[in-house]
Amino acid sequence: MRPLKVLLPGTGPRFQCGGLAVELQLAATAQTLAPTRVVTYGQRQPDAPFLDDLLRQEPASLHRQASLWLVSWGFHVPRLLRRLRGRAVAYHAHSSGYGFRLAPGVPVLAVSRNTMAYWGAHAPRNPLFLLPNTLNPAFHNHGRARDLDVLVQRRKTSAYVLHVLTPALRERGLRVHVQEGWVDHPEDLLNRSKVYLYDSVDHWNRAGVSEGFGLPPLEASACGCVVFSSLNQALADHLTPGVNCFQIGAGTLAADVERVWSVCRMETTPPSAFSAPAPLPSGNLRQQQLEQVLQEVNTHWDRLAAGEQPLRPTPGPCSLTVRWKRWLRRWR
Repeated sequence: MRPLKVLLPGTGPRFQCGGLAVELQLAATAQTLAPTRVVTYGQRQPDAPFLDDLLRQEPASLHRQASLWLVSWGFHVPRLLRRLRGRAVAYHAHSSGYGFRLAPGVPVLAVSRNTMAYWGAHAPRNPLFLLPNTLNPAFHNHGRARDLDVLVQRRKTSAYVLHVLTPALRERGLRVHVQEGWVDHPEDLLNRSKVYLYDSVDHWNRAGVSEGFGLPPLEASACGCVVFSSLNQALADHLTPGVNCFQIGAGTLAADVERVWSVCRMETTPPSAFSAPAPLPSGNLRQQQLEQVLQEVNTHWDRLAAGEQPLRPTPGPCSLTVRWKRWLRRWR
């Protein structure tokens, strides 16, 4: 296979987030399949080559001896694709809704069905692949006593959870811990907590893009927490209310408080007691899945290098025309 270059703005503390962890994990797995390097383009780092330098050293080519470049960082994707024109490239898509269009022939490696469906509608003739994220094996149930009733991670959490539900739960006598900032070992906190609250819908609505995968509730469930979650975008790929989670903000504040309190006091059978989210690919299965996807992406670029033309989608109607037709239907 072509050597793989995984593009990231940087890998230092400034860039710490779930997306960075996912890309570094993918690069580590890909290293067992093809020569793989993490390449930075926003910040020079001593442990990684810099994109500007590599572009000068490696002439643009689609052939096998040249690299396959993997882009992923949301709003940076359009300008990266412009810089990589004439080279084999693929888009590892997390969130969707950034508003850019993909050039014909650029493969999409979607982390969730929700993201795959978005690109299935917006780039229907581009090669699409489902490549779910993996769950770090550090996230597992330690089987110890739990001294916290409820865990909330401030990042991405709604004002409703932070300023309405959390005070109400404390008034009922529950021990609620609000985690501030990024921590290196969240599995330790999760294993101390009975209930995990996750409500990201406001965060992603403000960002104007989707919840691309939703690892935190899966990590919490793997650590034995009962999950109360919103069900926006890719969260619905994994979570089913009443089966492996409770919906948060479902109807009234009193209903939320009563359900959380009942679970903490074990007066309500938690959904996780009878069903957990489907396991994510890991180990050899993850390696095989990534190998199959990379082989298909390499074969696709072999065809384009040989002169085949990528398919183009049928031009859609003007958005103004669509809105006008919708308006007319209201009055029929």
